[in-house]
Amino acid sequence: MQRETVLVIGANGQIGTALLPQLQAQFGVGHVVATDLRPPVVESGPFEVLDATKPDALTDIVRRYRVTQIYHLAAVLSAKGEGDPLWAWNLNMQTLLNVLEVSRQYQVRKVFVPSSIAAFGEHAPKDETPQSSPLDPATVYGISKVAAENWSLYYHKRYGLDVRSLRYPGVISYQSMPGGGTTDYAVSIFHAAVQGLPFECFLAEDTRLPMIYMDDALRATLELMEAPADRISVRTSYNLAGMSFTPAELTAAIQAYFPEFSTVYKPDFRQAIAESWPRSIDDSVARQDWGWKPAFDLPRMTHEMITNLTPAYQPLVATV
Repeated sequence: MQRETVLVIGANGQIGTALLPQLQAQFGVGHVVATDLRPPVVESGPFEVLDATKPDALTDIVRRYRVTQIYHLAAVLSAKGEGDPLWAWNLNMQTLLNVLEVSRQYQVRKVFVPSSIAAFGEHAPKDETPQSSPLDPATVYGISKVAAENWSLYYHKRYGLDVRSLRYPGVISYQSMPGGGTTDYAVSIFHAAVQGLPFECFLAEDTRLPMIYMDDALRATLELMEAPADRISVRTSYNLAGMSFTPAELTAAIQAYFPEFSTVYKPDFRQAIAESWPRSIDDSVARQDWGWKPAFDLPRMTHEMITNLTPAYQPLVATV
């Protein structure tokens, strides 16, 4: 039986940076091929420079390495995408279609295509947003995620391709810097706090949004991909929840470690994007189908972020 070989597209991004070592531990370093537009600062295992909008380049890698699983993580995020909507749409959709088509042609066993809470819009319930809700997003990023969900379902029904997906909330991590998302304030705020700096927040203090700590996001991804196919009832994208909080609540959690820390609120265009999204998510279908359960709440996440970021800015100060 052929051993699994995993291709990660967008390996230098927020999810990819953290997911890559876990995939390498699971499948072996030599059986996980990382790709991105530029090489990483430190290479670990096979790496290929790849522009995933180029189908021939992607096909070459899939054939050469005999890829059996693909994690397609490359995308232009919500806030950045609003700066150039057509570019964002073309990049997000062309890379997706290339991945689905090469997977069909070369019998790739499993494909992971992440979605987002950005797929929801003004007509979805704001609190405990259910799995089946209206999808009328307010951003080109969200529109591309709805399209990706439907294309994934189409390829599964038409060709039997095993495509799996999660609607990620805002993902909070220390492994990489923010990449242009509306929930990125919840990462940037920690970088300010551990440096002893005040923080300027681009959302209003009472803007509640669903979030998830990176460890939970990675575990959910791997658990979904390892679940038996007959346990997967959702072929668009599963709702996923971790915690929900406001910038003011996050500031208060950080002040438990840094009492002098402060946040100034100056909402910008991202406020309207945030207000179009849910305040909390109902992920009961994921819990029922493949046993999902988050491990991190706001206090535990705050502790982990401060503990892991402090040495980067204050190497001589003991972590909390």
